[in-house]
Amino acid sequence: MKPNQQLETSKKKQVQDMFNAISTEYDFLNKLITFGNIIKWRKKISNIAKENSPQNILDVATGTGDLALELANIKGAKIIGLDISKKMLDIGRKKIFAQSLSDKITLVSGDAENLSYSNNYFDLITIGFGVRNFENLIAGLNESNRVLKENGKLIILESSVPKNTIIKFFYLIISRTYVPLLGLLFSKDKLAYRYLQKSAEKFPSGNTFVEILKDCGFKNIQTKQQMFGAVSIYVAEK
Repeated sequence: MKPNQQLETSKKKQVQDMFNAISTEYDFLNKLITFGNIIKWRKKISNIAKENSPQNILDVATGTGDLALELANIKGAKIIGLDISKKMLDIGRKKIFAQSLSDKITLVSGDAENLSYSNNYFDLITIGFGVRNFENLIAGLNESNRVLKENGKLIILESSVPKNTIIKFFYLIISRTYVPLLGLLFSKDKLAYRYLQKSAEKFPSGNTFVEILKDCGFKNIQTKQQMFGAVSIYVAEK
């Protein structure tokens, strides 16, 4: 789905414009929406990544660079953070400079569905809350597979819908009221947070997404549910 179904522009262009528009409030609202758990999830991803001591890392849909900054704790690692929103990247570069990590992290403007890197280039690819914003999910995952080294690891953090009926009931009530309300109160783009809420519900999470990853050439896939299944960490190998 597109952020604004009424517009004829592509989803990719709308997503780019949307994140440019909400770039200044994104970090603040991201913490509110996840009840602060986003910090813990990034640490979990970094700890999973450390198991293989990756040296060459691509963080797709890096946004303002927070996951890239967490991955910088991996000894010897060099991280490229890629995003289509230039304003999000500008904020990320300021963070990196403030933490004196410009030698470890480079942020670049780019398209997840058309990566400018050679085959088998990265040891690790991470995508934090980004795959549901791909215009073409399969194309984006195929590109990640292409540039990932053999036996390299892909770690995806993404929204999901709880399977438990009772938990799902309360999840839907909260997500359909809380997230849009935050957007209404704090965001310049009211439609953005309505889209983020709806796209989370429509995303093919859980076993459906695992099958999609398999079809894109990934193996040994694990799903680690977070926050009662409202968020999932997927770990896969090429």
